[in-house]
Amino acid sequence: MSTLSEIGTWVQENLAELIAADHVPAASVGILAGGEVFTTAAGVLNKNTGVGADVDSVFQIGSITKTWTTTLVMQLVDEGLLDLDAPVRDTVPAFAIADVDAARAITTRQLLSHVGGFEGDLFIDTGVGDDCVEKYLAVIADAPQLFAPGERFSYNNAAFVVLGRIIEVLRDKPFDRALREHLANPLQLTHVATDASEAIRFRAALGHIPAEGSDVPVPAPVWSLVRSNAPAGSMLAMTARDLLGFARMHIDGGKGPDGTQVLSAESVNAMQERQVELPDLGVLGNAWGLGWEIFDWDGGPVIGHDGGTIGQSAFLRIVPGADVAVVVLTNGGSPISLYTTLMTKILGELADVTMRPLPAPPVTPVDVNLERILGTYSSSVSDSTVRLDDDGKIWLERTMKGIFAELGPAPEPVELVGWNGDSLVPARPDRGMHMPHAFVGDDGSGRALYLHTGRADRRVSA
Repeated sequence: MSTLSEIGTWVQENLAELIAADHVPAASVGILAGGEVFTTAAGVLNKNTGVGADVDSVFQIGSITKTWTTTLVMQLVDEGLLDLDAPVRDTVPAFAIADVDAARAITTRQLLSHVGGFEGDLFIDTGVGDDCVEKYLAVIADAPQLFAPGERFSYNNAAFVVLGRIIEVLRDKPFDRALREHLANPLQLTHVATDASEAIRFRAALGHIPAEGSDVPVPAPVWSLVRSNAPAGSMLAMTARDLLGFARMHIDGGKGPDGTQVLSAESVNAMQERQVELPDLGVLGNAWGLGWEIFDWDGGPVIGHDGGTIGQSAFLRIVPGADVAVVVLTNGGSPISLYTTLMTKILGELADVTMRPLPAPPVTPVDVNLERILGTYSSSVSDSTVRLDDDGKIWLERTMKGIFAELGPAPEPVELVGWNGDSLVPARPDRGMHMPHAFVGDDGSGRALYLHTGRADRRVSA
């Protein structure tokens, strides 16, 4: 087994070459092992300015924020202020979605584990004021119910905004302030920004998005998504070192750097308990706990979360039994390839963990039940049509909606090939990843009811 110093030296010597190969403008890497921390960075934070990345640079952590939101919720449980299995409306009577019965029944636990069942990718701007999360609840009142609460997993950003509102109500303060006062400050974190006005105090990364007809990413037109989605991960930015400070608390049974109990050991363990199993979705975990993804890798278990905002991607993996955590923060390009290279090397050397290989098209595609999968599936993000061409090839065509239609060129059609049962993968990688597309459920006539890529898009036509 390598030491932290040895693996740190390897990362430091190779990072610039690795990010260049994957067209990643900049990356920051942090490793925690046995209580010691190593950090390094390379590349350019913003191609518009040419400012270089260093270990004090802040990157957006995207949906890794959801583990912070979950921790804030579990602190409320520790204090006896919240029951995870009581209806959300007991705390936030204003919570409403299109299905009235579902709204009455959905619990905080179901929101935390992404089984609430309602449409979740609703990136709606309700302003920049401290009341933006409260206002968000009103604009999701017509969100459609995809399936009964608790029936299956479907990644849900809107659910975490609702959780943010639970925190606001019980703490009587805005979400950003609660995050700083109840997590960032007790953990003695120094480079944490909850919005652009705070990020500008530091060397802040800008996201970079694909340019039409090129592998080289260009600066994104905006720095972040909207503030109303902050509890789900639209704005929070920090250094790799500070994200490791959060991870260390979860490794150390909820204790902060000065020994203060920031979260109870019971809640730390509860967050890591399996709540729902997932379809085989490649880069995602095998199951979900409360906030955490759970990866059934040899040498594990491993917990973690990924984050993606506008041109920024972040990855956190923790091996609690080995006292090891790894952070990779990036701002564009093909981050999945970089993540795979770094995590495979670091976790293998420091924690004796073997990452499961990412999905890849088989040499001979498996047979596919075409009648089951062909058709159009819809969400608030896109309409996805799966069709067959004259040569017998399967194609996925996506039409983006809302803010996603404004970011970069329209997606090119993607050829899908049979991979595993009712799951298909793209014939060509997208930013270093062959993302599985699982066709699950039954519409009553033998056809798949959902196209599942972590989010369950519901069938709308044959």
